[in-house]
Amino acid sequence: MMLKDRVVVVTGAGGGIGREIALLMARQGAKVVVNDYGVNVDGSGTSRTPADEVVREIKAQGGQAAANYDSVTTMAGGQSIIQTAVTQFGRVDIVVNNAGVLRDRMIFNMTEEEWDAVLDTHLKGTFAVTRAATPLLREQKWGRFINMTSTSGLVGNVGQANYAAAKLGIVGLTRVVALDMARYNVTANCISPFAWTRMIGTIPTETEAQKARVEKLKKLSPAHIAPLAVFLATEEAKDISGQVFGVRGQEIMLFNQMRPIRTIHDGGGWTPERLAQVFTGTLQHHLVPLETSGQYFNYDPLV
Repeated sequence: MMLKDRVVVVTGAGGGIGREIALLMARQGAKVVVNDYGVNVDGSGTSRTPADEVVREIKAQGGQAAANYDSVTTMAGGQSIIQTAVTQFGRVDIVVNNAGVLRDRMIFNMTEEEWDAVLDTHLKGTFAVTRAATPLLREQKWGRFINMTSTSGLVGNVGQANYAAAKLGIVGLTRVVALDMARYNVTANCISPFAWTRMIGTIPTETEAQKARVEKLKKLSPAHIAPLAVFLATEEAKDISGQVFGVRGQEIMLFNQMRPIRTIHDGGGWTPERLAQVFTGTLQHHLVPLETSGQYFNYDPLV
């Protein structure tokens, strides 16, 4: 019971990764606000059923939970989600910003609606819920934010300009929240999940490479993500903040922070001609190859 009597809000918790996190948080003793707007994959319709079903599942296991059906895409929605925790359980301690949508399209075909829908849900949604929670966490001097990023943002992925921009934006937001809230014993971290979910099921499978990627993802359960999310929410993780972790099956990885890897200097000032002379023999050797998040990383596990 590592989270006994803590109150957690999980957005997009009606299925997939959010559902697994909500269930495990509850099993670890947390009181859970299960938020889900209940839309279809294409963004149409709304339903209270997904959130209600997860709440019933938690209660059936002896836990405490309450449902919230607001959209994260507005400041009022973010405020209402956090207020549900305060009204139902008297406080909020942990926020998991997980709600998301996909609108994949090549950049030369992407519409404004497809851009806005993804940025509003992922990036603005993370801000809206975080903004509503921070005054309460600052006052009580304890709290945890766990945000979802993606290798589509960290590395890049074909046809996901909107999603990649939102997910890398979440990394920047998370690091600043970690800095702003450090003095109040509040941490903020990101998880980049590899898992098969309803949302990922919309990925195109037109090419052999896309088909191969989907087949690999189908083997990765969203339940694999939950243990790290729970750990980051505990007192044991009080010194972990501003970090980006990846979870792929039974593997947890720590991503590096953005830092210069090589510099060149010219005391007389650079010109385009001078750069053309020296670039190949200096910075060229340190360029990172362009790859996509569909290419899996190969690291030797420590344990």
